[in-house]
Amino acid sequence: MTKENSVSLELGSGGKRMRDFIAELIVPSFRNPLLDDLGDACHLPEGVAFTTDSYVVDPIFFPGGDIGTLAVNGTVNDLVVSGAEPRYVSLAFILEEGLAWKDLRNILRSVRRAARRAGVHVTTGDTKVVRRGQADKIYINTSGVGPIVARPRIDRVRPGDRVIVTGTLGEHSLAVLLAREDFGLEAKTRSDCAPLNYLLPLWKKGALWMRDITRGGLATILSELAERLPFALLIEEEKIPLSPAVRGASEILGIDPLFLACEGRAVIVAPRSKAELLLREIRKDPLGRRAEIIGEISARTGRPGELLLSTMAGGLRLLEPLTSELLPRIC
Repeated sequence: MTKENSVSLELGSGGKRMRDFIAELIVPSFRNPLLDDLGDACHLPEGVAFTTDSYVVDPIFFPGGDIGTLAVNGTVNDLVVSGAEPRYVSLAFILEEGLAWKDLRNILRSVRRAARRAGVHVTTGDTKVVRRGQADKIYINTSGVGPIVARPRIDRVRPGDRVIVTGTLGEHSLAVLLAREDFGLEAKTRSDCAPLNYLLPLWKKGALWMRDITRGGLATILSELAERLPFALLIEEEKIPLSPAVRGASEILGIDPLFLACEGRAVIVAPRSKAELLLREIRKDPLGRRAEIIGEISARTGRPGELLLSTMAGGLRLLEPLTSELLPRIC
């Protein structure tokens, strides 16, 4: 990756290019025990978790949200799936000269609503303005902190443990794609962008591991998990929840929905004995009504480190991390 002369757009896909960039440049530059885990949030010695993220979505307004909604929920969700209760966030803007004041006011209102819904306070921030043409309307960086309530225990994952998805996949990617009006498609779909605070109690009820399903989609995230396990990971195609809109658009465009991003969904690994209990708890919340157990950790099918899809046709398909950018600038 670093042998190339310049950065490519694919670096921001959340897939293999991003992983290579982190492994080859970031980790060697700043190696330390807190960074080396490379989780969605860092667990600091003081008993708090810390995370940061930047948002460059295009367009900045889309069905179901906008860049402000995305910035708050993305940071909140990184804390939740890392075992921390979101409390405080920062808010930093890079604004392009010429951005309409009405757009900025609408984004600020979205930030306020999203923060109130997620129970977090915006406590610090920054604003910079660049010349017209040196940005694309607005970029946002947010950081978040909160007390640790549990620690993900990937070391306790065993064969037979179940994989749970908290809802349908790909609505965020599809909503952004349709808002760009590049393909002439129409569908009644909205981004799934939402806070995942309702998942916090699951840490105390047996959840072993969580990740929010963002760039790279479900397949990339589970591929990364499988690589860290001495077992294979098997998921079943027929059990993966998809909305009719995502299923139809994916077929028309030739896009695999397993690689589409969400902004209000998570994947959870639960002990076999507690998976049904956790599934019932998730389904109690409106955001989790379409949650499903989609697979398991397997010691009998596949080799250690593999992610396998049991297809509806009856075969097995090896899934690997995303290698190229399906939809740039979706978050």
